[in-house]
This record gives sequence, structure tokens and C-alpha cells, in this order.
Amino acid sequence: MAEYTKLEKVRLEKLRQLREMGVDPYPRRVERTHTAQEAIKEFKRIEGLEDAEPIQATLVGRLRSMRPMGKITFADIEDGTEQIQLFFRADTLGEEQLDFFNQYFDLGDFVQAKGEIFRTRSGEITLSVSSFKMISKSLSPLPAAKEEVVDGEVIKYASLADPETRYRQRYADLAVNRDVRDIFRTRTSAIRAMQSFLDGQGFLEVETPILQPIYGGAAAKPFTTHHNQLKQDLYLRISFELYLKRLLVGGFERVYEIGRDFRNEGVSFKHNPEFTQIEFYWAYADYFDIMDLTEEMVAFVVDKVVGEKKLSYQGEEISFDIPWERIELREALLDRTGIDIKAHDTGVSLANAMGDLDLEFNPEESRGKLIDDLIDSCLEPTLIQPTIIYDYPREISPLAKSKKDDPQTVERFEGFVGGMELCNAFTELNDPLDQEERFLEMGRSYEEGDEERHPMDEDYLRAMRYGMPPNGGFGMGVDRFVMLLTDKHSIREVLLFPHLREKGE
Repeated sequence: MAEYTKLEKVRLEKLRQLREMGVDPYPRRVERTHTAQEAIKEFKRIEGLEDAEPIQATLVGRLRSMRPMGKITFADIEDGTEQIQLFFRADTLGEEQLDFFNQYFDLGDFVQAKGEIFRTRSGEITLSVSSFKMISKSLSPLPAAKEEVVDGEVIKYASLADPETRYRQRYADLAVNRDVRDIFRTRTSAIRAMQSFLDGQGFLEVETPILQPIYGGAAAKPFTTHHNQLKQDLYLRISFELYLKRLLVGGFERVYEIGRDFRNEGVSFKHNPEFTQIEFYWAYADYFDIMDLTEEMVAFVVDKVVGEKKLSYQGEEISFDIPWERIELREALLDRTGIDIKAHDTGVSLANAMGDLDLEFNPEESRGKLIDDLIDSCLEPTLIQPTIIYDYPREISPLAKSKKDDPQTVERFEGFVGGMELCNAFTELNDPLDQEERFLEMGRSYEEGDEERHPMDEDYLRAMRYGMPPNGGFGMGVDRFVMLLTDKHSIREVLLFPHLREKGE
């Protein structure tokens, strides 16, 4: 049984009294003629026109504020479109009905109100209420409900400021913070803009399996589950890559997917175990083609969502004008750290060179992982304006094609914006024999039982043996992109229901 606070007990008593009076606090049917936004727009359209009929409207929404003042009460309700003021007047409703509203309605309740739209002397578009009813009684006050006296009036309002509570009770966060709802409207707009751009480029949106018998496409630890009837261990996908590239074998030339990936790894301001990714694969393209398309797509989305090709992120003005700066990885690390990774062909040699940089790293790691450490610590935080870093070591890019003149370097790039990695792309490997050797190489490079290594995917190799066209591939974290678009430093701000530790841990 739930344990109720004093305020909740007061509301429960009101609920009991309402039912005793024959009032249904949760009716099955609701009337509505306009959204708040529609009512305001319609009133503005006819305002000032001679012989215009007054706007009669029936509105619904959640009570946001109540301001009783003797024989009148002002209140604000909000629906999914806008907030609008209600005007309750004893002369119109009768004192009994006005008292009923003031006594039994609380912040957070949902109300249906009918009346005429007008503009008050203070200039606010308002519904003069002729009838009303409760359509959902709120038993728990919205978080941090407060009362404040302003110019002799008692104003009730709600706020929610504690981030931990906001994430755990996102429903309450959304209910009281309009700007949070705007974040997720922006998120949806960004995804639609990406779809619009890629559709316009001739790409086909597809869906690939989330439950996979073999995980692959990224160096990450998977979540494992079990199918009872099939008696088979399965993995939540860590990437769409290997399935999307199978479709290139099947004859599709341009495919993309936007969906969830899952990685059983750490949580940080830019990592969540469950995240949204966009990946696309383009037959007969290489990583230079993908660079160009990436710049075009990101600029297109920013322009569609923000209204221009620049935005402010964490106090920095960022421009997405084309082209972005492009720097070779070796050159970028040499400039930032003084270390020439080309001069260190083993992990031990590179670890020795890194020893003087005052970095936290594991000297036992492979050369590839140490290079990743250098990128994360010394390079990524410095890349504020959109920047492409290209040509990566083969050992950390097992699915990318090697450069013709340098077999140990692959045609891979990462895009960085706002001090964080935004996207990753390759000229994809399409030689099945080379791919098989890469899988074996990756298996030898990781300790036995290390779940970040790429397992051998025989079916993927079989698909490649049928013939895979040359192609370029791209992946981008949608959540991080939305962080940029909404100027949020934490990924939790752009996820409706982020993963959190158990309370008390």
C-alpha cells in the first residue's frame, strides 16, 4: 500500500467528498472544441473585425496556477500546445460554483472549461468560464509545489529543479517544465530532418534485428539474453553495421537505419547503455564521399531545427558552414601531444612515450587502445568547431579498408563538434578474405573472454563472399547531436528515461 503525505491525504479527502456529491473525478468522456493554441489564434484572427461573432470554446488542460480574489478567480491551464488564462466569475457561475472550484480544484488537476474568449484589460487572451468540470483529479502535488503572495494575491505554482528527481520522475519533469518538453520536440524534429535529408538523397530506411545471435560492428561489451524455446543465447545489438552491409550484398545501394543500440558499459555525461544511433551505407562511395555527405546532412539538420547553420553550445558559437576543417589523425596528435604515433609500432613503445604526459592510462593496453586514450584525453576536448579527423590505425578499425600505400592505416574518419565525438565513418572493407583475417587478428589482440573483441561472424563472411560492392559507411549518435542542438552538457537531459543507479547506491 502507498504511504501518503499530508498533502496527498488532503487531496484524497477531497476525492472522497467529490464522489459523495456524485461528481466523477475521472469521467469517461471529455469535450473539446479547440486546443489553447487554436483558440488564441482564432481570437487574434477576428479581434477588431466588425460584426465578428465571439469565439465560443471548450478547452481542456492541466491547472498551472490559481489566483482567487474574492468574487473572481483567475487560473491558468496548459494543454499540449499552449497555456491560456481562465476567468471564473461569481456573477456568471454563481458563488456556489466559484467556491466549488476554489475548494476542490488543486494545481495539477485537469479541467474542462467552456466559455467565451476575450482579452482582459491587462491584455491577456482569456476564456471567460460559463461552465467547467473536473476531468482528472491529481492526488500527488507536482514536485516542489509552492505558494507565493504577489501584490496581495496568493499564487500557487510548481517547480522542479533537482536533476536526480527530474530524471527519475521524468513524467513530473515534463509536467512542470515546458523547456524540457521543448528538448524532446527538438529531438523529434532532428530525427525527421535526418530522414528527410537521406530520403532526398535516395536512401532507403530499413529495420534490422535488435536481438542478434552474434554481436558485431563495434568494439563494445554486449548485453546477453536467452531465448527459451530456441535454447539460444542472443545479444542486444551494439551496432546495425553488419546487417546493413548484408543489404548491400542483396542489391540495395543506399540504406539507413535510426534506432536503438545497447552497450553494457559505463555511464557518463555522454554515454548511456541504451542509445539512439543513425547509420547509413552507400554503395560505390568512399570515405571522402561520406565526409561530404556528413557535412551536408549535419548542416541541413541544424538549419532545419535551429533556423540557421550555427548554434551556441556551452558558451561557444559553433558554425556548421561547409567545409569543416579536416586533419590527419597522426598530424593532430603530434600537434596536441608531441607524440608521433607512426614512430611507435607497439603498445610498449607508445606507453613509454605517453608516460610523460601526466595521463591516466593502462600501460598494458594494446597500441590501438592507447591511441584511443590519446584521442579521448588530448584531442577530442580541443575540437570545438566541426572537425574531421581522418586516417586511423588498422588495429582499432577492423571493418575499414586499408590505405593503398599504408596497410596499417585505414580510410576512417571521425567528426568532432563541441569537444566530443559526433560521428564515425569508413571506406568499408569488402574483401571477404581480408575481413576474415581481421576477425582473427582482433581475436588474438584481445584477452580470452574479453567481450569487446569482434567474434567471428561466419554468416557475414558468407554474405561478403557473394560479392559486396565497394561502399562507405557512417554512424552518428543521435543523442549527442541533440545535446548540441539543445545546448545540453549531459546526455541524460536529452533522454526521456535515462538509466540511473538504484537509489541509495
